Amino acid sequence: MSVQVTFLGGAGTVTGSKFLVQHAGRSLLVDCGLFQGYKQLRLRNWAALPVALGGIDAVALTHAHLDHSGYLPLLVRQGYRGPVWCTPGTRDLCRILLPDSGHIQEEDAQFANRKGFSKHQPALPLYTEQDARKCLKQLHSVAPLRLFEPLPGWQARFHGAGHILGASSLYLEVGGRRLLFSGDLGRCDDLLMFPPEAPPGADAVFVESTYGNREHPSENLVDEMAAPLQRVAARGGTVVAPVFAVGRAQALLHAIVVLKQQGRIPASLPVYLDSPMAIESTELFTQHLGEHRLSAAECSAMARAATMTRSADQSKAIARQHGPKIILSASGMATGGRVLHHLQLYLGDHRNLVLLTGFQAAGTRGATLAQGGSSLRIHGQDWPVRAEVLQLHASSAHADAPQLLNWLRAIPGQPQRAFVIHGEPEAADTLRRRIETELRWSALVPEHGSTWDV
Repeated sequence: MSVQVTFLGGAGTVTGSKFLVQHAGRSLLVDCGLFQGYKQLRLRNWAALPVALGGIDAVALTHAHLDHSGYLPLLVRQGYRGPVWCTPGTRDLCRILLPDSGHIQEEDAQFANRKGFSKHQPALPLYTEQDARKCLKQLHSVAPLRLFEPLPGWQARFHGAGHILGASSLYLEVGGRRLLFSGDLGRCDDLLMFPPEAPPGADAVFVESTYGNREHPSENLVDEMAAPLQRVAARGGTVVAPVFAVGRAQALLHAIVVLKQQGRIPASLPVYLDSPMAIESTELFTQHLGEHRLSAAECSAMARAATMTRSADQSKAIARQHGPKIILSASGMATGGRVLHHLQLYLGDHRNLVLLTGFQAAGTRGATLAQGGSSLRIHGQDWPVRAEVLQLHASSAHADAPQLLNWLRAIPGQPQRAFVIHGEPEAADTLRRRIETELRWSALVPEHGSTWDV
């Protein structure tokens, strides 16, 4: 019997990764992510998956970012009761990210109802914190490189992918076929994480393409941050940095520590980490020594680099601190969370700086800012953008196009086909062309909802 893969997300877009592998009446869902960005994509989160209840026997997560794990609470609420396989690092991060995601969605719905700007009466959260906590009971962690059976007779193994704590590529043997899902691949020169491990041989490879049409600059993150932070501090402004709570927040904190140690920004410049999820994720680095580049001393310095604001009252109190300061707050594409309140406060002043800290998916507020939008719609109101806006290019935790191609070249033998996934259309198609012309492999960009024999 053939092995089939259905693309339920992460096809034609950089979010919502879900890949259903089917063979002999059994199925494994690789990743279980939320759609983000354009409204027509986000609406997919509200629709049940086009899979019959009981049609998914197991789930495997490549890593914990919400565009790969954030649909899991909904899947469980819809009746899924099977195992969710992941690495220990992914397990620990999901325990932080998923409940926080539910909590933020409840807060956003409550705020919309209180202010009356939602078109829905009442506005409802996609899922709740309780939904998220319930799904955590189904996580089963497996150490990287250890062979395991996600389903009887199916063999699988996680291979380190860099990117964030616990992130892995997934190798899968089923029905005599070898499949390799890249997950999100990290950079060889990442400030925090080790490079991706060498990939195993495979008949079909599914490779992400977030930066499939781009090449990272040679400048490192510490150097790229120095001048703008100096500039804003000198003019007494506030830096608002929307950060991804896992990975990006820690990279910026570490860079700020280094800049202060080097005397390139004032040692007294106040820094706030305004995200309970980012605070907990920062603490995890100490628990996972050896899985990243930082020493115990560097982890400790990173954890002390900012005032940690956990409560809503502490978050609001930041606005009462006059003078220059840096605020790191989730979410990284300004799609929700506390950063929206900081943007409302600081967007209108030319002395301030909005520091975009990585890729901004099309349709997000972060993308609007990156494209030079003159106003930003937040909580049903348009806010003028007078602050300086700068997008960092050295902060990305994703491999760029040359690094993606180098990872593919390292696969022993030649896969029969490469599926280019998890990228915006231009990025995905650019990488597809390069795979065909430079590697001389068969490659395609699958459409959302399509099914392929592999």
